[in-house]
Amino acid sequence: MDSKVSSGSGLQDERITNLLVFGFLQNCSNCNFHKELEVLGRDLPVPAYLQGDHDDGLQTDGNRCTYFLAGGERDSQGQEEIIQDIARQLAVIGDKMDRSIHPGLVNNLAMRFMNVNLSEEDRRRYLATALERIMQTYPTDMEEEKTMLMLAMLLAKKVANHTPSLLRDVFRTTVNFINQNLFTYVRNLARNEMD
Repeated sequence: MDSKVSSGSGLQDERITNLLVFGFLQNCSNCNFHKELEVLGRDLPVPAYLQGDHDDGLQTDGNRCTYFLAGGERDSQGQEEIIQDIARQLAVIGDKMDRSIHPGLVNNLAMRFMNVNLSEEDRRRYLATALERIMQTYPTDMEEEKTMLMLAMLLAKKVANHTPSLLRDVFRTTVNFINQNLFTYVRNLARNEMD
């Protein structure tokens, strides 16, 4: 059913995707779900410096805040910063692509997500269908995986902007979709940036 990594790294994989999607949403402009994002940030296993009020994680002594979850590797700070940088870059691209997503498609997806009886699998399927529709009409000079990643996160932003109360659900579905369909690409993005 789920194509989770069976080597026990599933939790780390999910954390990477959480960081990426959270960072993307945090760095998008023109959003009206800041309050919901702040609440979500408190509940997610993301570094403390990403949960604050965009203070960029600097402490009063000028050092970066180094709070991480128990069991986090020492080099995880470097990986998390790289993922945050990738999220920032993708948010800038996403802001440029924002108008390319038809409002009717966003409205339809938001209406689907409002159905509390939908299973997570159904939500992923609706997200995938919306992505397919956008991918067919979206002329791009980016590689397909990057375009799909961008558009998935952009759809999450647009649905949350449309109905801020859906942020948590659309966030979880987007993370699950990325982990199922694009995680190798995301992991390679992070590795390439680390090299």
